[in-house]
Amino acid sequence: MNFLINFIRFSRLHTVIGTTLSILALYLLALSYSGYQDWHLPELLLTLASCLGANIYIVGLNQVTDVEIDRINKPYLPLASGAFSMRTGYVLITASVLFSLAIAFYIGKYLLLTVLLSLALGTAYSLPPFRLKRFTFWAAFCIIAVRGLIVNLLLFLNFHFIVNGRENIPPAVWLLTGAIFVYSIVIAWFKDIPDMEGDSKYEIRTLSLRIGARRVFLIGNVLISLVYILLAASPFLLNFELNGAIFAGSHLLLLALLWIASKRVDLQRKVTVRRYYQFIWVLFFLEYITFAVAGLMG
Repeated sequence: MNFLINFIRFSRLHTVIGTTLSILALYLLALSYSGYQDWHLPELLLTLASCLGANIYIVGLNQVTDVEIDRINKPYLPLASGAFSMRTGYVLITASVLFSLAIAFYIGKYLLLTVLLSLALGTAYSLPPFRLKRFTFWAAFCIIAVRGLIVNLLLFLNFHFIVNGRENIPPAVWLLTGAIFVYSIVIAWFKDIPDMEGDSKYEIRTLSLRIGARRVFLIGNVLISLVYILLAASPFLLNFELNGAIFAGSHLLLLALLWIASKRVDLQRKVTVRRYYQFIWVLFFLEYITFAVAGLMG
């Protein structure tokens, strides 16, 4: 039981949930264009397993290379706390990446390209000589490229080709990609706000250290708010494929929740900042759910 709890911490549960929901939403969107005639469940489960393997490799590699920083910023993580040895960490990331690649080779080109690009950026983010997490722009670029672009476009093509035999990207998927792109920017910024002490000590020059946590917090919330306003208006502006009432109403509700939660944050208290960062991930999850439900009801 202790191993399982620590493995969940090692896997960074919020990223696992995000990966799972994104895959399920993209799969349901692809199915909506087929009229739900053939569900292709084995391909769904294999795609999910491959992407989770890549996810665990990326977050695990980051912990392996950041043990000293995590002892300051995230002492509860299993490598930083000593619950897992470094050997265990290396075994887990090696097994995860091999598992992910084996399945991706079997499924096909779009999943394989998704996995290879994600692994390449995840590796460059953490490992020398690149260690892109040291640089504000490139650290954000890695997260934005994977979560905002690669996952949404290539995994939708993976499912669209499997289910429908097509290789085009419909407007709804471009809209989802744009929304998640902005979420990914904000997640990349907000994750560094509570980690400023350790990042400063080890010369990781994040945006929060450059311009201040308060400015980052304000800019991030304004960006997400603009996305919600544009998405709520989109059923009235575009030739819409989703259920417009559900789509617009859901985004107005999310906008209200965002500003209610933001008013409760004290940037001087790490616990409230971490809680808000997790809340942004919840909004990220809800975005995929909103698109999936609006697609099912469209």
